[in-house]
Amino acid sequence: MTALTASTTRRVATAVALAAGATLVLSACGAGQVSQTATQVAAVNGNPASGGDIALRNVHVVYPNSEEYSIEPGGTAALAFTAVNLSESKEDRLTGIRTDFAGSVTISELEGGAVIAPQTALGAGVPAVTVPENAPESTSLIEVKLNDIREGVRPGLTFPVTFTFKNAGDIVVQVPVDAGPATERHESEKSPDVAEGH
Repeated sequence: MTALTASTTRRVATAVALAAGATLVLSACGAGQVSQTATQVAAVNGNPASGGDIALRNVHVVYPNSEEYSIEPGGTAALAFTAVNLSESKEDRLTGIRTDFAGSVTISELEGGAVIAPQTALGAGVPAVTVPENAPESTSLIEVKLNDIREGVRPGLTFPVTFTFKNAGDIVVQVPVDAGPATERHESEKSPDVAEGH
């Protein structure tokens, strides 16, 4: 058996100390950091907002898919959302929607009005993209149009829309515009030449 010399002992002690220090440093790398999955939200196009017992979900302007709708100034756009009544016992009623980014807002009439019974929802827009998977099964659908669209209603931007409910009151949502299935690429002389691989 080989006896350890003083210099060998120092080298072993130094190596052990460095390994312990590295372990501490590496274990602290994630301390105080927010995990990437902690802030993930549902994969929907719109924004949420809440007030009283009403939870608004997936509020957005539907990208025009017919000649009836346009997001050009002066056009008409469809507003999509789901309004869930979380109350166990009290119904609520959507009484109006307004925004400075449209000349007027048209809400289609439902039989009995835009009443949201307890634990049910009211939805507008295209059902396939409007009603989230976790929405109540009994979701009534209406049509909401933003008429005479103003400047600023563009994909990538948001604008404020106020929903008014009989009990929950006013709920303001920053509403995004759906970018659609294929957004046109805008190029200028400053755009990189992709063909050259730059």
